[in-house]
Amino acid sequence: MDTSTKINWLKLLQLTVLLGVVLYVGRSLFVPLSFSLLISFVLYPVCRWLELKGLPRWVAIFLCLFVLLIIVGGLAWLLFSQLLRLVAEWPNLQIKLEKALQDLSLYLEQNVGIVVARQANWLESMGNNAAENLLGMVQDVLYTSVMSVVLLVLIPLYVALILYNREQLARALYSLFSQAEHRKIRTILQETITTYYNFIKGMAIVYAVVGTLNTIGLLIIGVPHALFFGVIASVLTFIPYVGITIGAILPMTIAWITYDSIWYPVGVVIVFSVVQYLEANIIFPWAVSYRLQVNMLFTLLAIVAGGILWGASGMILFIPFLAILKLIADKHENMRPISLLLGTGNLR
Repeated sequence: MDTSTKINWLKLLQLTVLLGVVLYVGRSLFVPLSFSLLISFVLYPVCRWLELKGLPRWVAIFLCLFVLLIIVGGLAWLLFSQLLRLVAEWPNLQIKLEKALQDLSLYLEQNVGIVVARQANWLESMGNNAAENLLGMVQDVLYTSVMSVVLLVLIPLYVALILYNREQLARALYSLFSQAEHRKIRTILQETITTYYNFIKGMAIVYAVVGTLNTIGLLIIGVPHALFFGVIASVLTFIPYVGITIGAILPMTIAWITYDSIWYPVGVVIVFSVVQYLEANIIFPWAVSYRLQVNMLFTLLAIVAGGILWGASGMILFIPFLAILKLIADKHENMRPISLLLGTGNLR
């Protein structure tokens, strides 16, 4: 029996556990750095193009960050304004929701045999549990708000420093490998950045088109706040299969409460299903020239692992990190087993 294989697997397990501990303990440092690194990948080609046009590096970096801030800020303002309109209509929605709950309670009593008193006990128990958890929820919201403000300051600063000192950082990366590997590492790094930039640019087009189609479809069937729900559902498509389901739940609920008819939620399902089909078969292949295909098993594992280690940020970050690992493995012969393991191709 070959014991070297066992030792290699044992070392791999130890390395994985150690890496998980380091990522969990250092999440306050690694999360903003990870966002900054991915944003730097996207901004680098634009920044370099501006520098080749004669702009000083710091001016090119400032312009890139300023344009990105305008785009993100504009989208955030749009969603926030739509959310405020939704909140303003909450009293009317609450009346309809209470009526819908009364109808549901009557249906459960007449057809399922659950008496009203028992339903009231359930609701009271749920209310008590919610009250007990309210303080923790408030603390979490305050902590998240403070961390969001900190990240809004740190991430642009990290991005600017990464872009400004990119040659120094690249030389430090090359020093980890032998002289003979430098050319290969440089090629892989350049191709990774270029491909990831093209991928993100294509995905931005996909989100814009899908958000527009979602909004138009919801407007046609008369769902309130169609723009808000259409954009949210578009953004959530970054989670394969699961995201579109989450994005459809709220507009289905609002449509049902507003019109008190099952056909409007069915209409929401039809709209999102048609748009999802168009996105998978027409929009995505047209907009994204290089598809970072990772099989569904490892995508879900990345989402779960990211949530465990870094919370919601990890669920967002671990997917592109896994895609970048797949991209590097595709271009490096020694990493072919990882490429096959993460790929979507069928075995023959």
